[in-house]
Amino acid sequence: MIDFTLTAEQETLRRTVAEFAREVVAPVIGDLYERGEFPYEIVAGMGKMGLFGLPFPETVGGMGGDYFTLCLALEELARVDSSVSITLEAGVSLGAMPIFRFGTEEQQRTWLPPLMSGERLAAFGLTEAGGGSDVPGGMRTTATLDGDHWVINGSKSFITNSGTDITAFVTVTALTGEQEISTIIVPNGTPGFTVGKKYSKVGWSASDTRELAFDDVRVPVSNLVGPRGRGYAQFLRILDEGRIAIAALSVGLAQGCVDECLRYVKERAAFGQAIGTYQAIQFKVADMEVRAHTARVAYYAAAAKMLAGADFKKEAAIAKLVASNAAMDNARDATQIFGGYGFMNEYPVGRFYRDAKILEIGEGTSEVQRMIIARHLGLR
Repeated sequence: MIDFTLTAEQETLRRTVAEFAREVVAPVIGDLYERGEFPYEIVAGMGKMGLFGLPFPETVGGMGGDYFTLCLALEELARVDSSVSITLEAGVSLGAMPIFRFGTEEQQRTWLPPLMSGERLAAFGLTEAGGGSDVPGGMRTTATLDGDHWVINGSKSFITNSGTDITAFVTVTALTGEQEISTIIVPNGTPGFTVGKKYSKVGWSASDTRELAFDDVRVPVSNLVGPRGRGYAQFLRILDEGRIAIAALSVGLAQGCVDECLRYVKERAAFGQAIGTYQAIQFKVADMEVRAHTARVAYYAAAAKMLAGADFKKEAAIAKLVASNAAMDNARDATQIFGGYGFMNEYPVGRFYRDAKILEIGEGTSEVQRMIIARHLGLR
């Protein structure tokens, strides 16, 4: 039987991150969000707290925690803002984790220390404009050997943390042969590597997301991450883990909606009394709490299987599907409870509503999660 009770150490971490989110993130994030500015000072603060090193062992300079502790931090950050939470999630799960999981000792010595300290960020260049959910079938980026260098041509879309002032590199997936995908490190600033302008996004406005272009980009053969041809297997592992992290972020957003509504319904009066006294509002907030709780249990269970070394692909898909639905539903209900104020960007629920939809798309759409679950049930 799984025990979902947090240890004293985990609870201390959760409280510390929650305090940071309330006292450091909350006062400034609304303004940064509306201006579309990357939160460099907040990222530096998270770095000093050790959040970027949470799931990595102390032997490589990490904090000695595990993936679940990272998820706890992501949830608490997302209760206040998802742009900050996704910056941490992508920096760890998509930036540093591929190097830790699959990189050579030299690559780990070179890249991991600044990534785990939060001084630098890295990105994972997977998605392409014509690919979407069909990553292998839609991949057009190529990497060919020319002596002791890889020559990369192609483009990537929707890449998080790829163009900040502190981005060190992008790990790019590319075709290195017929039906052969490999991953290669491309440092920012490499000739021929162009980082596009920031997308104008519906949500996550204080995070960095860009299109990337590669025009005869040459990098040493030593920049290959793991064995040649193992890129597909690598990104599947990274995405499975990342789905648990996105589920945790989604739970944070869903719980943040509950937090905001609980404050608002006690203050807002209608027809002579606080709207929280009306059963219609009480039931709506209760349903929101049920969704957040259920989704939290789902990601806790998926993380437990992952840390136990068991196959967790189905559980990760369930967690991601349930949690992203909870975030979207809670954001919609919170906006309805706030009425006209919920449509104003100055209120957090307005941000939450804008941020929720991408959670049903990124790291595998809800439809992909259902496909994964169905296949694990023997339906093909």
